[in-house]
Amino acid sequence: MSPRPYNLGKRRETIDQSRQQVLAAARSLLAEPGGPAFTVDAVARRADVARATVYYQFGSKSGLLEAVCDHLADLGGLDGLPAAFTDPDPRHGLDVFVGCFGRFWAADRAATRRLRALAVLDPEVGAVITARDQRRRDGLAVLVGRLPDRPADPDHLVRTLTALTGFELFDALAAPDQDLTTVTPDVLRLTAAILT
Repeated sequence: MSPRPYNLGKRRETIDQSRQQVLAAARSLLAEPGGPAFTVDAVARRADVARATVYYQFGSKSGLLEAVCDHLADLGGLDGLPAAFTDPDPRHGLDVFVGCFGRFWAADRAATRRLRALAVLDPEVGAVITARDQRRRDGLAVLVGRLPDRPADPDHLVRTLTALTGFELFDALAAPDQDLTTVTPDVLRLTAAILT
């Protein structure tokens, strides 16, 4: 007698659907002004899945937060970021970098705002956001290192560019109901000004 056939494709589809359901619930919870605390239990309730399902899919609250950030990166087009580093002109590469982050921050402004606010209050959220900000800073350091006119204080320039490409600046420059990408030209002008 042959073993019972197992349809892995159907199971994979169910797992993927459950994963997307949890990510949508997490984003919804984050985007809700004055919403409930961001916990695994709250996300599970919003997604209408068992708490164990969230842990199975993401491993931990940190894993869930990483997945939410990755999901926002996909929505915001951060897959275009490698072009910033392969552009032969480092200044143009920096413009590409700024544009990518403008789209990323705009992917879900409300969820990103709350996520970054929670980073100040919740050490677990803070660790995830700090690590992601460090990656942005590291990318800027690579671009600054490629500039033909070596800045007198490259670390200061990287810190300044990190502030200029951060969510907080895009959010502050845009009107409350304005798409964050509309302020990208302003950020590009500020970036160009500090490079002259």
